[in-house]
Amino acid sequence: MADNRADARVSMRTPLARVKGLGASGHGVEHWWIHRMTAVSNIPLIIAFVIIVAALAGSSYQEAIAIISHPLVAIILLLAVLSVANHMRLGMQIIIEDYVHDKGLKIMAVIANNFYAVIIGVACLYAILKVSLGRILV
Repeated sequence: MADNRADARVSMRTPLARVKGLGASGHGVEHWWIHRMTAVSNIPLIIAFVIIVAALAGSSYQEAIAIISHPLVAIILLLAVLSVANHMRLGMQIIIEDYVHDKGLKIMAVIANNFYAVIIGVACLYAILKVSLGRILV
């Protein structure tokens, strides 16, 4: 008769945690997956951003406004800001969770990180929308 004890696995995780795929921090694969997806989406968005900035080099103010006011360019810039700000927030959260050991300080740092990312993102989104929709609003 075979010994079934060798097949039995001891797990400290609850059945619900095993089903949800949650790790020790409770984030599980979702945090990892979103961070990887923003990393992948940043590649074409940053390339497009560099091309747009290069196209603006040597342009007059009116030409630059005309380029940024184009709907495709404005959408690319908006998507780049959203993706990069979210990627930055997630990356810093990983660093904070790994290296800040005091629980209170960790919570404050994560909150500050979230506020910082939102402030930077909203400021960039506002600037892009103001420039791109400026002709319509004036």
